[in-house]
Parts: sequence; C-alpha cells; structure tokens
Amino acid sequence: MAHIDRVEGGVAVKAHPRAALDADGVRDAYRRWANVYDAVFGGVSAYGRRRAVAAVNRLDGPRVLEVGVGTGLALPHYRRGLTVTGIDLCHEMLEKARERVAADQLVQVDGLHEMDAEAMEFEDGRFDVAVAMFTASVVPDAKKLFAEMNRVVRPGGHLLFVNHFAAESGPRWWIEKAMAPLSRVLGWHPDFSLTDLLDPDQAPALSRESCPPFGLFTLVQVRKLG
Repeated sequence: MAHIDRVEGGVAVKAHPRAALDADGVRDAYRRWANVYDAVFGGVSAYGRRRAVAAVNRLDGPRVLEVGVGTGLALPHYRRGLTVTGIDLCHEMLEKARERVAADQLVQVDGLHEMDAEAMEFEDGRFDVAVAMFTASVVPDAKKLFAEMNRVVRPGGHLLFVNHFAAESGPRWWIEKAMAPLSRVLGWHPDFSLTDLLDPDQAPALSRESCPPFGLFTLVQVRKLG
C-alpha cells in the first residue's frame, strides 16, 4: 500500500514502500547481471569508479579493501605498491574479477573473497582504506555496511563511497520513488539517500564530489576517528 512520504507545495505526496532486499535477493540479481554487467554498467559508472580509485591512490597506507568488487572493473586502476583485497557476495561476479586479475597480471591484488559486506570475516583495524563503489544501495542494510567498513579500518584511516544518492525533490525524485518497489528485481535501491548510509552528525563527510555523467553519482569520503 502507498503511504504519505512527504509534502510538496502543501500537497501530500504518496510513494510506494521500498521493497526489501536480502542477501539471497542481491546474490540472485547479480548472478543474472554477471555476464553483461561490464557492458551494461561499465561505461556509465566509469567516471565515478576512476575518481574513487584516484582518491584511494592519493591516500596514505597500502592496505586497501574494496567492498563489492564485482567483476573487478576498478582493479587495474589501483597503483602499484598497494595491497588490494576485494570482497563480493556473488560467486559469478568474483569469477569474472579473478579472470581479470590473471589476464592483466594485477600484482597489487592480494586476494578476492566471497563474503558478506555486512558481516566481514576480517579483524578490527586490518585496513588503511575501505572503498565501496556502487555497493551501498545494493546491500540490505547500508548502516551495517558502514559499521563493518568502519570496524575493519584502522583509527585515522579512510572510508570512501561512490554511489547514486536519491534526489531530494523534482522529477528525478518522483521517478526514484516510483521505482522503489522494484528494488529486489533491480538488485539495488533507486531511492537510496546518504542518510540511509551514515549519520552526518556521527560520521561527517570530509568531502562530497559530484561525478559524471550529469552528477548522477557522488564520491563521499569519511575519516575514521578514535
């Protein structure tokens, strides 16, 4: 059933409820996407991905975790000297990533693991940097994703996210809300907002950078404190 989501111009606006995602739903969706992911999404997401990796390459500390590594599109762009570990929930996507690592002889890639981003098997503070590209709106609970990334990064380390975040108003907001019930089929939340990922009062962003095309994606950097 639709519910009143907000008021615009004195008019109550009804939006469809967001369809729940779970690990099995995410895994099934990306199993379907595995063979065509690079062709369908590789181009539109390339700018955001390269900006995120460029930001990682400028940071101190060699130990990097890429959460939601997918088919490994970002892996060739990490600089030599880093030790990059990738995780993903989808076995089929990881197989594509492993093929890429072997074909391109990516010596900076230390390992690729099938793992739930909301319950990682790494010890606290293992990494200097954790980056999630187009992953936050995919996982069932983005705040658990943030908490886990924060846990496995050392104090003073960095967390980076590049993602589509929902518009706050206008035509795009209407489209994203209308698509929300399709979350399970799509494998991601079209109406995902930054506050679904983090609490700005507890984890203020160091920077927010709009990325092409058309500012559709945003690169957010957060510093782990304590």
